[in-house]
Amino acid sequence: MTNPRRRITGVVTRARSAKTVAVRIDRSYRHPLYHKVMRRSTEFLVHDEIGCHPGDWVEIVESRPISKRKRWAVQKVVRRASEAEVAARQSELVAPEEPTA
Repeated sequence: MTNPRRRITGVVTRARSAKTVAVRIDRSYRHPLYHKVMRRSTEFLVHDEIGCHPGDWVEIVESRPISKRKRWAVQKVVRRASEAEVAARQSELVAPEEPTA
């Protein structure tokens, strides 16, 4: 008998709290009328006992309600983010200062 809980793979976008990370799940589907490929993403708050960092690909699993918005938990890290990816993401977040005239 397999475990009936849903499992989804996504990328960690935010890891500011001690045991909470935000995971973005991307999905694509074809529009029913216009047949264009649509891309949609959903962001979940996920309980993290492992210690994930932004950029990591993780597998999350349904769990009991942990807090008001946390209903998922990190099961395993599929792929760790490389140091170059983390540095690139940090440089995107820090905007250059505008010169004052």
